[in-house]
Amino acid sequence: MQKKPVQCQFVAALDSIVGKWKPSILYHLLQGKPLRFNELRRLLPNITQRMLTLHLRELEEEELVKRVIYPQIPPKVEYSITEYGKSLSPILEALHQWGAAHVERKQLKNENNEQTETD
Repeated sequence: MQKKPVQCQFVAALDSIVGKWKPSILYHLLQGKPLRFNELRRLLPNITQRMLTLHLRELEEEELVKRVIYPQIPPKVEYSITEYGKSLSPILEALHQWGAAHVERKQLKNENNEQTETD
């Protein structure tokens, strides 16, 4: 049996969580409280309805997000993080910390470049 290259494992992981909005959706759902569709839209004001729907479906397919439909009129639908999805918490936290450090590094580099130009 032939082993798959390591790169395939990275691709499989990133395919599940990469997208402009997926990390933000997961972050909000990781706060623990189930959210309705419009609550998520308010938390992500620049996302379109179509994109939120698409990302939620993809996250649900990956079993990272659970969708519950309550039988009432009008129908109530809530989204929550699954137990499996909760396993992403340390990964997303590490990405958040790295991103913050990266932004700070870029800002310092830009400030240094601006200072060099004025000298």
